[in-house]
Amino acid sequence: MTFFQGALLVVVAVSASAVVLRRDPLRQTLVAGVYGLVLGLLFFAFQAPDVALSEIVVASVAVPVLILMTLAKLDQIDRGEKGDE
Repeated sequence: MTFFQGALLVVVAVSASAVVLRRDPLRQTLVAGVYGLVLGLLFFAFQAPDVALSEIVVASVAVPVLILMTLAKLDQIDRGEKGDE
């Protein structure tokens, strides 16, 4: 294992802990997106570019966007506004 791979493993562990320790759903979503990006870099470092690209697209873009849209809809419902039904 190279130094770069070991350093990325530490960064993945720290960012995973940061996701779990966040209480605010908005901030947790943003940190989870960063975590997905770092995990994708880790997959690149371990010579798995196809898995890395999938991880970056899904965990860094698709899932955070879906969660942010859900949080916006829940906020809209909490305010008593009617959305597109």
